[in-house]
This record gives sequence, C-alpha cells and structure tokens, in this order.
Amino acid sequence: MKRHFPYILALLMASSTALMTQSCKDDFFELVDHGGLDARIWDNEGAIEYYLAGTYSMIMPGHPHEITTNDMQMHYASDENYFSGTNSPSKKVLGLSGEIGLNDVKYIATKYQGTNVGDNRYFDIARCNNAIAYIPSGTLSTESKKKFLGQFYALRAMVYFELTRLYGGVPLVLEPQNPDKLELSGRASAKACFTQIVSDLDSAMINLDGVSWDDATGRGKINKAAAASLKAKALLYWASPQFNPTDNAAHPYEAQRWQTAFQASKEAYDICQAAGRALIPNYSEIFLKEGTANTEAVVLRSYSSISEKRYTRVEQYSRPASEGGSPQDYYVATTKLLDAYRMKDGTLADGNNTDYDAALFWKNRDPRFANTIVYNGAVWPLSGIEGRKQWNYTNAINETSIKSFYCKKFVNPALSKSAVAVANDLGGNGMDWIEIRFAEVMMDYAESANETGNLSLAKELVRSIRKRAGIEQGAYDYGLTLASNKEQMRDLILNERQIEFAFEGKRYHDLRRTRRMHTLEGTIQTYLFETKSDALKKILESKNAAGIMHRESLDMNNRDTVLNYFKYPYNLRAESANGAFAFRDYYYFYPLPNTFMNSSPLLEQTIGYEGGTFDPLND
Repeated sequence: MKRHFPYILALLMASSTALMTQSCKDDFFELVDHGGLDARIWDNEGAIEYYLAGTYSMIMPGHPHEITTNDMQMHYASDENYFSGTNSPSKKVLGLSGEIGLNDVKYIATKYQGTNVGDNRYFDIARCNNAIAYIPSGTLSTESKKKFLGQFYALRAMVYFELTRLYGGVPLVLEPQNPDKLELSGRASAKACFTQIVSDLDSAMINLDGVSWDDATGRGKINKAAAASLKAKALLYWASPQFNPTDNAAHPYEAQRWQTAFQASKEAYDICQAAGRALIPNYSEIFLKEGTANTEAVVLRSYSSISEKRYTRVEQYSRPASEGGSPQDYYVATTKLLDAYRMKDGTLADGNNTDYDAALFWKNRDPRFANTIVYNGAVWPLSGIEGRKQWNYTNAINETSIKSFYCKKFVNPALSKSAVAVANDLGGNGMDWIEIRFAEVMMDYAESANETGNLSLAKELVRSIRKRAGIEQGAYDYGLTLASNKEQMRDLILNERQIEFAFEGKRYHDLRRTRRMHTLEGTIQTYLFETKSDALKKILESKNAAGIMHRESLDMNNRDTVLNYFKYPYNLRAESANGAFAFRDYYYFYPLPNTFMNSSPLLEQTIGYEGGTFDPLND
C-alpha cells in the first residue's frame, strides 16, 4: 500500500503554534523560527503564558460529554450509563453491536493539520516539545523557566499517557522536528512509553518543587502535587493487568511493578496532604465548590459561565427539561450501576439483606446513591426550590424528554432554569472539571497497598472515603469486614471506585485497566417507571385547593404507597438491537486508524486486528 504524508508532518506544523502565528497581527509572532515561532517568544513571559494557555486548552481533559468529535464518547463506554447502549461507537466497544474496525478509534489523529481538540495529538506533543527544547535557551530567570518547563513536561506526559492506555504503544517523538531532516520512527513499546511518561513527570515534579499558584490567575495550572498524582496513576496502570497480565506466558507477571506503584502512590498522597489536599466533608459539594474552598481538586480544568467560550453544557445535559435542561442518556444510570451501590452500612444490596427492598431500591443505600442519582419521586431542589420532587414516570405532566434517572453530581441546585442553557458562548454553571481529585489519589494508594500485601492500609484509606460518604460503621466496619484477603479487597476497591467516581469517566478505563471489560454479563438497560393505570395517573396529577398536585404528598419510602400507584416489577428500557456484552480480548489495545497508519511505512498495526503485528507488551 502506498503511504504518504509522514506523521511527523503534524509536528512540523508546530501544532497550534502555527495557529497562533496566523491569528496574531503583531510582528513579534510573524517571524518564522523554531517550529513556526519567533525565537524571541522564549524571552517573553507573557508570550509563553499565551502559548501555554493554548496548550492546556488542547490537552487538559474536560467534562466527559463536552467534546464529541472523533467519537470521543466511546471512551466513556461502560456498564454505568445508558448512553453506552444507544451510541453506535460505544456499542462496538462493548460488543453490543458490531465490532471495532480499523478506523473506529481516532483519538490519536484524524487530520494532518487541524486546530480543534482531537485533530492530531502530535500537534499537542509538538507544542510541548517546542517549549521543552527552547525555553532553556531563553533569557528568562531560572525560576521562571522551571515553572514553565514543569508544566510542559506534565502536559506532554498526559498526552502520551492517554495514547498509551488506548493503543498500548505509539511513536515517541521528543524533539522539535526539522523539515529539512525528518526523523521517522515506528511504534515504541508500552514499556518505553511508560518510562518516558514517568521521566517527564519526574522532571515536572523537580521543576515545580516549591511552586504555588495564585487561585485568581493560576487556577487549573499543574503543580508538584498534580504531577506526583499523575505519576502515581501512570505507574498504577503499568502495574495493572492491562499491561501486567497474570496469565500470559509470553509476558510474565512482574510483582515489582506494584511495589513501584505503591511508592509513587504514597509519595503523591504525602505531597498532596502537605499541600493541603483533603477530602471535602460533604460528597455532594465536590464539584460545587471551587477555588481554595475545594481541597479535593488536584488536577482540574477551569470553566466559567461568564467568560466567553469557557462554558460547559454539563448542567444542561444533566437537568430535566422542566428545569431548562436537555437531558442526555450519558447521565442516566443503568441497572448495573444501581445494583453496585451498597447499603448504608456498606453491606451488599441483595435479597439476603433484610434492609434491602427491590421495590424501594433507593432506600437505606450508601448515601452517595441519593447524592448522585435522581429516581422517581426523589427530592431534588432545583432553581433554589426547597423540597422540590422530580417525577420520572412515563408521560408525567410538566415533563418532556423524560429520563428514568438524572444525575445530581454536576448540577448547581441554586441555578435558575433560565440560566442553564448556553447562548452566545456564555452560560451554564461554569463548574470546573476535576480530572484527579484527592479521593482518587487515596484509591490509587489503597489499590497498590492491597496488591503489595498491606490489607490494613488499603482498608484504612477506603474507610476514610466511606466515612466521608456517610456510610455507617454498623457491625461490618463500613462493610470492610466483607474483604478478608487480597482478592476480595481487590473486588471491593473496584466497586468502591465505581460508586465514588460514578459518571466521572473513570469506569471505562478501570474496566480496561483491570482486564474486567470482557467479564461483563447481560446488557445495557435501565428501569422504566410507569403508573398502574391512567386513572391513577390522573389522581397523582390532580390538584388540591392550593394548586398542589397529589403526587407531591407521596411518601416514596413507603412500600404500600409506591406499589399502589406504580407498576412493579419495574419494566426495563433497553435497545432492542443490542445483544449481550461481548468485549473482545484484543480490544484492550486499539488499532491505529488508517489516517495515521498511512503516514509512515514504519508503523505496525496492533495485533488482533487485520494485518496486526505489533504487540504492545513486547519490550
């Protein structure tokens, strides 16, 4: 096959540096040098800040449903959200419908040139390479150089980490490219990629040591605690079954990787604590609090409702239509997620538990259930209306585009419905996206502790998170006595992550990292709430003398009341075209799309796919 347009061409464009030179009329940016930039940029702190802001914009992750280009939604496919059963690319990932083709996973690149997020990740890498190569030769003070370099090293590591956990190994390009001397290379192994990722994050930690940012001007900038947490996360992946399988004779399991991950997790935990990072007391306020008040935010992307083009539609996608929203299936819980929540004492929610009632499945559950999921008749005080209830039954009056469930996590209850929509590049709730919060640092630490034989430390860390959640100690030590060995604790930790980080885009990667995606059973479905008859629906929606509907007086924690008005067992909503989960084992590493493969004759396709010869786990 004839191949053209070397993928390094993307790097020659100096990523968005070319965009910057075209969009600014100042002669300072028009002189071509160093990847399309005037060399004097590296002598000017303001110019580098401008360049850095663009780099953050391209690289820092945001709210999961915010970017939809290049089928980005498929990277949130899991058993937790109903969207995964309706979105075609997501269904392929889960094996519900069709198979992943060679051009389906386009995260790495779809264009040889481009200015949008996701057009070509090597544009993002090029931005970092330019800064890392040329800032040292500039005239800034050593202190200023280190602040900038630390951030660029961390951002480059973030790009390579995302690429590696999807594809298993990609070309490592670490220097600005010279158009007169192209340096083509094939795919590096996963090991080489992780080695570079860790090296970059070590460099970031060294350069950012002692650096703190003013919340007003430096919000969202990476600091040492953020870099340490990213490093711990990367090493957790390197130790996990996706990259360190326990049953692959060709790639023997390496227990030492977990010890390395443990040391990095401990270091990140200690650095975060020293920097004032801590769990926010109220789980429901994690995304509501911003600035210094949010002690849990470690890595974040800052949004704003009042600054142009910095909006997020997360509030609009989460809210019901009656309160100004355009609700999306991504924020609708599946039966799998509902079942994953434990009881209020941390024990299992099943038929063996006398406190569990399938008809009132929301009752007596882990408090994070009520702080995350809005079920039929749940109290949800939107637009500042205290005591307001949300009704999700089919054809409920005053509701359109009704969803079986809604998600509270990214909603500001005080925001009026008139302020929910985005218009003229303004609006929404401006809620920051927290990519890594201190709870994840703790969970990474707990997992690596468990895998290295420290069950008591793992339990101590999870116990703290469950206490914050409001789980009761009960007779089972917050449910932790249910795990008496490494294997049981491993399952408990994965379940804890599913609940703690529900709808935060973690589940997809956790299932891949732990090689559990192929073990999923059943299909994507959710409950439907329906009245038992039209006559009962009329009664529910009838009004008293004060104009208040009868349904507002219902006690939805009373079994007789619920069964009197609503059908039970609850019907299920599921896409009829979907089969059962059938994730292929080779999906743990995706194929490179043809747009990227055609860029160089040195690139090999991933094993398991047509023509694939590249094994990411080979050294």
